[in-house]
Amino acid sequence: MPGDNDLFLFETGADSDTGRLREHNEDSYLTLPLAGVWVVADGMGGHQAGDVASAIITDEIESVGVPVSSQDQRARVSERLDRAHNRILAHSAEMGHVTIGATVVTLLIYEAGFVCMWAGDSRIYLMRNGRLSRLTIDHSEAQELLAAGAITEEEARNWPRKNVITRAIGIHDGPNYEAVTGSVRDGDVFLLCSDGLTEHMLDEELAAVLADTSMGSQQMVDRLVDETLNRGARDNVTAIVVRCLPRSDEVDKG
Repeated sequence: MPGDNDLFLFETGADSDTGRLREHNEDSYLTLPLAGVWVVADGMGGHQAGDVASAIITDEIESVGVPVSSQDQRARVSERLDRAHNRILAHSAEMGHVTIGATVVTLLIYEAGFVCMWAGDSRIYLMRNGRLSRLTIDHSEAQELLAAGAITEEEARNWPRKNVITRAIGIHDGPNYEAVTGSVRDGDVFLLCSDGLTEHMLDEELAAVLADTSMGSQQMVDRLVDETLNRGARDNVTAIVVRCLPRSDEVDKG
């Protein structure tokens, strides 16, 4: 899916799959390259709860429109996350106050700057000059133990409560998301994904796919999702890949 701003052309690929074991897909995603906004949300609470929660997030952000500045873009998305949070709380009340919520990762790009906003254990990665960096830090019990030095990376991957998250939209008093910022460079490749992908694929395996310049964004997504399915896909799996290509008069005329 094409899109662009004044500095970059955005090539976007995206897909979501229920996986091998789940009956319903509680993930939702949204790609708005003309607005410079991409979103992955992973619902929790079961059918008619988790899937509704994640869909509420993408439904709200879909109305974001075209921003006039980076600050405006971030404010618009923040406002919609607030609205989504309140709608999820209302849906929970209608269902007898059962626990409903969703993780979310959002990538915002305006001109040469990016913002990652997230809550939970869905992730955003950046492939730049052959090196993969994780831009988000999981809001999870396992990550807190890892950061405290109580468990190792290997133990964290197999921690019995690794799916216990500490932040989400629709849980607690507010959206409670975190944000990081940075600059976009020619050739940057961003990956947004739910934990259904990273449960089965290591960071170095993700890097091998994202570094393969012979593939387009959709091919990268297809490779990642297919490999996850081949490995059993115990959860829903969703991935978005955004390649930031330099604009030029020659490209524009094409």
